[in-house]
Amino acid sequence: MNFPRIVLASTSPYRRALLERLRLPFEVTAPLVDESPQKHEVARDLAMRLAQSKARAVAPAFSEALVIGCDQVAALDEVCLGKPGSHANAVTQLKAMRGRNVLFHTALALLNTKSGVMRTAEVPTAVSFRDFSDHEIERYLELEKPYDCAGSAKIEGLGIVLVERVTGDDPSALIGLPLVQLAAMLRQEGVAIV
Repeated sequence: MNFPRIVLASTSPYRRALLERLRLPFEVTAPLVDESPQKHEVARDLAMRLAQSKARAVAPAFSEALVIGCDQVAALDEVCLGKPGSHANAVTQLKAMRGRNVLFHTALALLNTKSGVMRTAEVPTAVSFRDFSDHEIERYLELEKPYDCAGSAKIEGLGIVLVERVTGDDPSALIGLPLVQLAAMLRQEGVAIV
């Protein structure tokens, strides 16, 4: 079967592993995008802007391809929680999140570089965190080291023990790439997955 060239504009090992589930050949390219939030930018808009920017950033290198851009931003009371990057930041995030509800905004962009058409979607996932202890935070961080995960929450790993409830339409969105929406977009572009 003749597939169009598919490019994942991400260096995330989590997104790469998710895309591999579709069993389509794809390439991975690092997008050079400044991920800093703009002044007064809310989490949903930040995630969507970054997903589109990532797809556009790598598009010039691929004249006939479907480029996938994706980003996730967690929001706690409208405050953006990005990737912590360090142990201290992760502790701060997790202490703020315990016993609270956090909304994870996962944005997806699929850019057809031949037609110029960009399809987009934002898939929210609500996560209710239990009231875990400081000791549990330290133990979790020691074992999981989720410093590259939005909100320090690596739900596909040990982070699941910090959660009471997850509510959303696509379980893969919380890990970082909403496969339900992506599969629909790929079908709209003529890609037969099965």
